[in-house]
Amino acid sequence: MGLVERVTFHNAENGFCVLRTKARGHRDLVTVVGHSATISAGEWITVTGHWNNDRVHGLQFRATFLKTSAPTSTEGIEKYLSSGMIRGIGPVYAKKLVKAFKDKVFDVIENDSDLLRDVDGIGPVRAERITTAWAEQKVVREIMVFLHSHGVGTARAVRIYKTYGNDAIQVMSENPYRLARDIRGIGFRTADAIAVKLGIKKDAMIRVRAGISYALSEAMGKGHCCLPTDELISLAIELLEVDNALTQTALDLEQSEGNVIADHVEETPCVFLSGLYKAEKFIGERLQRLMKGKLPWPWIDLDKALPWIERKTDLSLAESQIAAIRLALVSKVTVLTGGPGVGKTTTVNSILKILAAKGTQILLCAPTGRAAKRMTEATGFEAKTIHRLLEMNPKGGGFKRNDENPLNCDLLVIDETSMVDVMLMQAVIKAIPDNAALLVVGDIDQLPSVGPGQVLADIISSESVPIVRLTEVFRQAAQSQIITNSHKINRGDIPDLSKPDGDSDFYFVQADDPETAVSKIIELIKYRIPKRFGLNPIRDIQVLCPMNRGGVGVRSLNIELQSVLNPAGDNKIERFGWIFATGDKVMQVENDYNKEIYNGDIGYITNVDPDKGEVTTCFDERTVVYGLGELDTLVPAYAATIHKSQGSEYPAVIIPMMTQHYAMLQRNLLYTGVTRGKRLVVLVGQKKAIAIAVRNASGRRRWSKLNEWLSV
Repeated sequence: MGLVERVTFHNAENGFCVLRTKARGHRDLVTVVGHSATISAGEWITVTGHWNNDRVHGLQFRATFLKTSAPTSTEGIEKYLSSGMIRGIGPVYAKKLVKAFKDKVFDVIENDSDLLRDVDGIGPVRAERITTAWAEQKVVREIMVFLHSHGVGTARAVRIYKTYGNDAIQVMSENPYRLARDIRGIGFRTADAIAVKLGIKKDAMIRVRAGISYALSEAMGKGHCCLPTDELISLAIELLEVDNALTQTALDLEQSEGNVIADHVEETPCVFLSGLYKAEKFIGERLQRLMKGKLPWPWIDLDKALPWIERKTDLSLAESQIAAIRLALVSKVTVLTGGPGVGKTTTVNSILKILAAKGTQILLCAPTGRAAKRMTEATGFEAKTIHRLLEMNPKGGGFKRNDENPLNCDLLVIDETSMVDVMLMQAVIKAIPDNAALLVVGDIDQLPSVGPGQVLADIISSESVPIVRLTEVFRQAAQSQIITNSHKINRGDIPDLSKPDGDSDFYFVQADDPETAVSKIIELIKYRIPKRFGLNPIRDIQVLCPMNRGGVGVRSLNIELQSVLNPAGDNKIERFGWIFATGDKVMQVENDYNKEIYNGDIGYITNVDPDKGEVTTCFDERTVVYGLGELDTLVPAYAATIHKSQGSEYPAVIIPMMTQHYAMLQRNLLYTGVTRGKRLVVLVGQKKAIAIAVRNASGRRRWSKLNEWLSV
C-alpha cells in the first residue's frame, strides 16, 4: 500500500500507468507500473505483483492488481484535488477547499455541496461542475472495486470499463457471459469464472446457452461454419458438465431466438451460428444471380485478341491458357486455379490487358497486404487488400462499400482466394455491382482459410461456376526444384530429398531429434544461408512450422531465434510471456481495424519506450504504435505457423518436419509451406515425417454448406 506522489505516465485508452509512490517500509519513492482506468496523485493504491530490476529504470514494482482509494490525509487530499482529476479544481482551489473543510472535503462535495459556495471564487456553476465530476470519479472507482472483488485483474477491468462505461456493473451482474462475446482477451472460461463468483449456478440456463455459442465459436476457430447436432451437444455437455436434457433445452432456446439455425449438410443434421448460415446462403444466391447477367464489356473477337496479346507481351500462350482466357472473356463469373509455375499470372495479365484495351473498369484485390503488393508488381494494375478496397470502417467494424454503395467496376479480380473466409467473401460479393463480372483466382490445393468455411473449394466442388484448372508446368518454371517438388508433393509423391549435384533452390537437412533440428535451423539462419545466398537472417529468412507447440514448434523456436538473432539489450519490455525489443521481427495475430493491421502481417520493432508504455513498429513502411495492454495481439515472428504464412512469399523458407508434429502432418500443409519460398526452401527433420505428410491427403473435413447453396 502507498500514496501516489506523481503520475509519470497514464494512457487513458488502455489504463497503463507509471506511478511514483511513497510506500510503507521504503524511504525513497517507488516506481509502480500497472493499469488503472483513472489515477491521480494523492490517491492511495493497494497493489500485488512482483519486483523487477530494470537495467534502464532501476527497481520497479510490476503490478498485476492495482486498486485505488480516495486519500484521507489533508496533504493527500490537496495533492489529489490539485491534479486536475476533478474538473473545476486546480492547485489554487484545492488549497482553498482543504483550508476551509480540512479532511471533510469529499463529504462536503458529496453530501453538502451548497457549502462549496462559501469558498472564495466558487460560484454555482463551478460548484455544480465539481459535484458532477466527483460523482463520475466515484462511479469509476465503484466499478473497479466491483470488478476486482470478482477476480478480474486490473488490465482486464480497464478493458471492461472502457467497453461498457458506467453500465459495467449492471452488464456483468445480469450476464457475465457477454464479456466473452464483447471483449477481446476474455474467453468463455474467464467469463465462467466470474459468473461463479457472482453466484450463477452450473445449471443456470444463461450459462448453458452461452456454452453452446462458445462451442460453435470454437468450431469456427477450426474453420467450420457449423457442427453436426450430436457432436455439438456432446461438446457442450463435456464443457459445461450438465445433462443432455438441459443442453437440448438451451439449444432449442438459442434456435427460437435466432442465434443459431438448424439445417442439414448433405444428410447430416447440423447447427450453424446464424451469421455464418446467412452468409453462405447469400454468397450462393448472389453468385448465381451474377452469372445470369449480361457481360459488362462489348463482344471481343478472340481470333484477333489472342494474337494481339501474344505480340504485346512477347509470349507464346499454351492451349490451357488460351482456353482460360476464352472462358473468362465470355463468363460473368470465372474461377482460375492451379499450382506454382503453371502460368496463372500470365493468364490473368492477358485477360486484364485485353479488357483494359476495351476500356473496361478493372479492380484487383487480395486478402493480405503482401499478396496485394505481389499482384500489383505482377500485373502492373493497382491491387488493394480486400479490407482497403471495401473501405473498412474502423469504428463500426463494417465496410462502406456494400450493396447500397457498390464498387465502381466492370470486373473484380480476387487473388489468393483460398485464404478468403465466408464472412469476408460475403462482404466482397455484397459490394460487386449487378452488372460487373468476377474473376476468382487461387490455388485449390493450398490450406483453406484461417477463418470459417472453404469458399474456393466449395465453389469449385459445386461445379456450378465456369472453372479452369491450369496443370502444365512451364519449362522455365520446371528448372526450379521448389516448383517441381511442390507438384510432386501435391500428387502424393515424395519430393527429391537427395543432395543436389550443383546449385539448387531446394534442400533437405537430416535431423533425427528436436535438439539437433533446432541447432541446425540456427546454424542455417545465422551462418550458412546468409553466407551462401547473401540473405539477411531476420528480414529474408522465415521459419515455417506445422504447429505452435513442441521443441520444434513456433513458440520454442521464436525464443531460441530471438536470443540468437536479436538478443535483447536494455531497451526491452516483457509482456504476455514475450520479450519485445528494438529490431525484433513481429507478427500481428488479430485483425485491428483501427490500426489497419491484419492477422498475419509482419513488421519490425523500431522503438521500445517503457516510460510511455509504447512499442513502435513498422509494417510495410507504415509506423504503428502499440500500448502495453495491446501487445497480446503481437508475437515474435522469427518462426510462424504455415497457416499464418498464407498469401505471403519469402526469399528463403525453412520448414522443420518432425514426427512429433504428427497431428498436423498433412499434404496441403507441406505443399503450402514449400510454395511460400521464392529463392530457397530447406526442409529440416526426418524423411519419415515428410512421407507421413505427403501420404496424408485427407486433411480435416470442414463443415460448410456453400457448395449446396450454389447447386440449388
